[in-house]
Amino acid sequence: MVETIQWTDAGVVMIDQTRLPREQAFVVCTTYREVADAIRAMVVRGAPAIGVAAAMGVALGVREGVDGFETICDTLARTRPTAVNLFWAIERMRRVRASLNGATPAQVAQRMIEEARQIRLEDIAICRAIGRNGAELVPDHKTVLTHCNAGALATAGYGTALGVIRAAVESGKRIDVYADETRPFLQGARLTAWELQQDNIPTTLITDNMAGHFLRSGRIGCVVVGADRIAGNGDVANKIGTYSLAVLAKENGVPFYVAAPVSTFDLTLSSGDEIPIEQRSPAEVTHVFGVPVAPDDIAVANPAFDVTPARYVSAIVCERGVARPPYEVSLKKMASA
Repeated sequence: MVETIQWTDAGVVMIDQTRLPREQAFVVCTTYREVADAIRAMVVRGAPAIGVAAAMGVALGVREGVDGFETICDTLARTRPTAVNLFWAIERMRRVRASLNGATPAQVAQRMIEEARQIRLEDIAICRAIGRNGAELVPDHKTVLTHCNAGALATAGYGTALGVIRAAVESGKRIDVYADETRPFLQGARLTAWELQQDNIPTTLITDNMAGHFLRSGRIGCVVVGADRIAGNGDVANKIGTYSLAVLAKENGVPFYVAAPVSTFDLTLSSGDEIPIEQRSPAEVTHVFGVPVAPDDIAVANPAFDVTPARYVSAIVCERGVARPPYEVSLKKMASA
């Protein structure tokens, strides 16, 4: 399985997801600002992976000993506004730093590095637990539909939504996968299809607007997606296109499952209406791999995420179990377990 992100003596090493699947190249970030740039440019992406990258970025900045701790944290926090794991990881690093009053700079840097590496290891273990908890929800001899990429590439390893799929296969279930291409950045076509091919899991790539056709066919047993932020009422922010997929699943009686770690829960928000939605460059819509596909000077809207209301979500799978409606109760229980 691909190593998404690692801490090394040379710096933070991450696979360049903008160059997959045609080329497996790695980026070495030697400063926290380079980590911030990599997050912003989607060299590393996916809420859990962004959290790990942010923690490692903080550790790099502290090791550099420049700019000041809060400047480091603030720079990283400004990279992607929707993924709550980013802020969760930075706050965790802040708490560790606050506990080190009286320590030497070398001791502080070493402790921050240890914490960032621990966050990575925990993320892999969490994803495997999510997979085990979600595998039982996947029907045997059916197709699973997924959107965007919530696999090993979106985490430190194994994946959330793809972790559920991987665990279902490992348990002996005979399933195949339909992967939405996920316009405009094509994470499904470029990343999910590639990951599943690496694992020899039968996968069919479809365009986003084919989902309704296949959901109506009766072939699809469930939809499994990841999440970038989950509000206290169970509303889910995920890659743009998830909301329409959830509506189509509901219309056709297909269960719609969300797989995400507890760190994705934002119980300070009463609903998804409060989740900030990142707006990305118009060029992602008007161009495909640098080739223009739209008229010059056309107005473009490019929200990176949408919010799926909780009423369309059949269950939320996390490392502590499976939460079901009413989510105001079940998510609190999972968060405090």
